[in-house]
Amino acid sequence: MDDAPNLTSALDETHDDDSARLRQPALKDGDCFLVADEHGDILGGVDGLFDGDTRLLSRLGLLIAGKKPSQLSAGVTSDNVMFVFNGANRPLPPNAGRHVPPGVLHVERRRFLWNRRMYERIRLINHNLDEVMVPVTLEFAADFRDMFEVRGMVRPKRGEMAQAVLDGRSAAFAYRGLDGLERTSVISFSEPPYRLRHDHADFIAPMAPRSALTLYLEAGAEADEPPSRYRFRKAAAQARLAMRKRERMGARVRTSNRRFNRWIGQSRMDLALLTTDLPTGPYPYAGIPWFSTPFGRDGIISAWQMLLFHPALARGVLAYLASRQATEVNAFQDSQPGKIMHETRKGEMAVLGEIPFGVYYGGVDTTPLFVALAGAYGRRTGDLDFIRGIWGHLKAATAWLDDYSDSNGDGLIDYARAAATGLANQGWKDSHDSIFHADGRFPKGPIALVEVQGYAFAAWRAMADLAGLLGEDGAEGWAARAERIRAQVEDRYWMEEVGYYGIAIDGEGELCRPLASNAGHLLFCGLPTPERAKRVTGHLVSAAFDSGWGIRTLAQGQARYNPMSYHNGSIWPHDNALCAAGIARYGERETVAELLRSLFTAASTADMRLPELFCGFPRRPGEQAVPYPVACVPQAWAAGTPLMVLQALLGIQVDAIAREVRVTKPRLPDGVSSLTLTGLEVAGCTVDLNFETVRGSLVMVAASNCGEGIKVMVEA
Repeated sequence: MDDAPNLTSALDETHDDDSARLRQPALKDGDCFLVADEHGDILGGVDGLFDGDTRLLSRLGLLIAGKKPSQLSAGVTSDNVMFVFNGANRPLPPNAGRHVPPGVLHVERRRFLWNRRMYERIRLINHNLDEVMVPVTLEFAADFRDMFEVRGMVRPKRGEMAQAVLDGRSAAFAYRGLDGLERTSVISFSEPPYRLRHDHADFIAPMAPRSALTLYLEAGAEADEPPSRYRFRKAAAQARLAMRKRERMGARVRTSNRRFNRWIGQSRMDLALLTTDLPTGPYPYAGIPWFSTPFGRDGIISAWQMLLFHPALARGVLAYLASRQATEVNAFQDSQPGKIMHETRKGEMAVLGEIPFGVYYGGVDTTPLFVALAGAYGRRTGDLDFIRGIWGHLKAATAWLDDYSDSNGDGLIDYARAAATGLANQGWKDSHDSIFHADGRFPKGPIALVEVQGYAFAAWRAMADLAGLLGEDGAEGWAARAERIRAQVEDRYWMEEVGYYGIAIDGEGELCRPLASNAGHLLFCGLPTPERAKRVTGHLVSAAFDSGWGIRTLAQGQARYNPMSYHNGSIWPHDNALCAAGIARYGERETVAELLRSLFTAASTADMRLPELFCGFPRRPGEQAVPYPVACVPQAWAAGTPLMVLQALLGIQVDAIAREVRVTKPRLPDGVSSLTLTGLEVAGCTVDLNFETVRGSLVMVAASNCGEGIKVMVEA
């Protein structure tokens, strides 16, 4: 991620009465997303209605007689489409001499996003025995701040705000940026307020007993037809239909455990929410609120997590990243020919070049991961026509590995940012303090991360495999290159005295020796020998790493260990998923089952939704996992974690080229006695698999609905 959110500053901005701010309900549709508090109010800070990395609404508050309604319930519906708030009035001013007590007016807000617009319905129902005169105020503002300003960057100069234009029942705002572009925002109402100002609208209406008052409002970059019941219902139906279509793509999982089903269902719904249909295909945006945009690394890993279940996601990610592949050397963008994009942004600061993230390439791992995913996708689907279509991009990516990624000629893939505006650390642990020596000092660049060598190993093996399938030249050379990097990793990163791999080699050739979770990614790539993989696994499941909620990013006792840090002792679900898949690759199913149990328990304390990360404090009876306040929720690769770990536990691999489904030593999650996987796509056919525990941990597998020529092989 770019410039990791800072926990200290987040705590400074979190007040005693703001506990709900840690659980902001989020909505998203395409490039538009919204973050508000549990009342549905947008209060500034990180709140807002955003479109294309620009905040269109920075304030939206509902007041009844000048006071916020009390909260009864609030949340987003299970399909991630509709935010619903239920509340009640606080005491109202005397009405015709009568006191109006609290709790006689039911206040309901329903809100969703569709086609770059926010739709909201506010409904009040009078349960009082008398008529009530209800004053309603909606406060609003638009500041057009760039996402990076919202995140804390200070700009020396901004563009010009125009005075709001009021038109009966709408307020239009405009801002001309320093880039010369005019950005607009319009909020409109179904009924004309009796008083409309540049920052609020006042409504007042007499409400008879049992009567209802309904107000519709819309907000977006452009004006449209006046809000109405018809528009609200039509747009809501379209939003729900589109979300349902995305969520139902691919194979389905159903188990005997209702809570486990809810976890898997929430993960699928979160991925559906974050996935945006681009011209190149579906792409999972990284997370809300900080990273609601295409990220290279995040998109690749999220697609890999879903590769068994929904391979079209990988195709969309590969196609988009191929279309954004670098073709020139540019220090500001950290690009060289063949390199794969790290991140893209659309806001004013990106357009002006105040930040390098318009299209930014400062990730050392995205390029080998792109190639490795292409190899996995080709085997999983047999879609060689698509692979042939991006073959030139794959060759360019591997050429980047050969020509640009080794800056000091030692044979390792390394990084050093090309400009001071770029990221200092360019692996997945990209916070400024995530890479260090055993004594805590920071290394001199260039830095060669251990997991990146594993990704390169997987990339060269993927190229060798794909070249053979396509009948292209170079297979032997790529296979040999993979073995060379394997030998270097085993020779230079392995610490025999502790039985583990160091995290990086610095520019002076010195090994950074802290025990970090990065080594688990080597297992995912299949690089270590079985004996060394077993020793790495032993560390990952030790008390130093395993918190009871999952594997920490850094072992206890290491310099810079801090369970509240972003990367130095916290727990990242996607990191756990890659470690689990790697552990399963070497046959350790029981270890994977324990890890899945830990992650499930953590999700159970957070409404069955895994966040981007959480703190690495040890698990204790009766306590919840401690949230990281500025973590993205939902986050794509966190949402994909249960699916990847489940696949690892079930031992399923699909080889569409060979028309085979292999199930190796399957194990069911704890508390699950049976599991059904339906609609598994294999070489143009579908396969259903049923897993059932018959004795102890013995799992029987039955296949049905197999297409002609599809082989299902089970190793018990």
